[in-house]
Amino acid sequence: MATSSTVQVSLPMPKIPRTRRTPADIAAAAPVAGQRNVLLAAPRGYCAGVDRAVIAVEKALEHYGAPVYVRKQIVHNLHVVSTLEARGAIFVEENEEVPEGALVVFSAHGVSPAVVQSAADRNLRTIDATCPLVTKVHKEAVRFAKDDYEILLIGHEGHEEVEGTYGEAPEHTQIVNNPDEADTIEVKNPDKLIWLSQTTLSVDETMETVRRLRARFPNLQDPPSDDICYATTNRQAAIKAVAPQSELVIVVGSSNSSNSVRLVEVALEYGAKAAYRVDYASEVDETWFEGVATVGVTSGASVPEVLVRDVLALLAEYGYGTVEEVTTAQEDILFSLPKEIRAKLKEAGDDSRGPGGRITKSDISS
Repeated sequence: MATSSTVQVSLPMPKIPRTRRTPADIAAAAPVAGQRNVLLAAPRGYCAGVDRAVIAVEKALEHYGAPVYVRKQIVHNLHVVSTLEARGAIFVEENEEVPEGALVVFSAHGVSPAVVQSAADRNLRTIDATCPLVTKVHKEAVRFAKDDYEILLIGHEGHEEVEGTYGEAPEHTQIVNNPDEADTIEVKNPDKLIWLSQTTLSVDETMETVRRLRARFPNLQDPPSDDICYATTNRQAAIKAVAPQSELVIVVGSSNSSNSVRLVEVALEYGAKAAYRVDYASEVDETWFEGVATVGVTSGASVPEVLVRDVLALLAEYGYGTVEEVTTAQEDILFSLPKEIRAKLKEAGDDSRGPGGRITKSDISS
């Protein structure tokens, strides 16, 4: 005789939308003398490597059809990932989750040779959307390991980019997570030593790590060119200019975006009285505006400009309608799409590149 059993299912409590306090409530709680305004950092948002990777997935969906598998998040942004999922992209953690023979895109953060081999073992068709600036660091690791250098890789252990670079020469590489670790790390040969870095780190913290390493190992060599990418450097420079003038800084970006998290830290270090990171305008707490005349706004290198516009629209509702762009650099870099996508586009007679991530004056005013 069959018996039945009761299975208890735990359901999460539904989220109750938060009731926002009105602009009048905020003004009454802490009046602001004078005009409220926004300082909008530039450059901000999409970099060339992110632009390239996102377009690669879009074009793969367009020309190969769904599903297109992507190993890890193509870039570290929730909105980008969810938008691509809605179009048919399937994000996986490892190649083993991809059906044999299917198409998989490697994310902008890069992969190790072991990951490339595992894809080949499963007969996967691959598109490598690794940022060319990350590829540069990979090549440096291979080159210096071949010359029997010990590599001190400055970066955050566990980050996909660091895992990929480390995987190029694991027997020659040690990871240095922060300046304090520079004081304790031991090396085999201090006279044949070079440092490389994750591309999305705090410039100031990385240089402090290098300074402390060189104090212990005077013959430590620098990489042939800067490993921290132009976009990370430029976005940090822009927020350094904005932060001293801002009582509040809002950084648009996801929690797993290293460069977005660093922007919050840099803003606080350079004089902002408060700084917060949000994925969406809906996450902005209006109580942050109490007593605040000037709000600084920026976004990480994997953030589409539409999310910044949403934050600006919310700020305008609370009286921050005057927006001044603070520009510290001009960016006009574009990277060619991955060779696999270029070949497919040529075969299909598609000469379009897709919508880029460039910020223009019309974006700000519209």
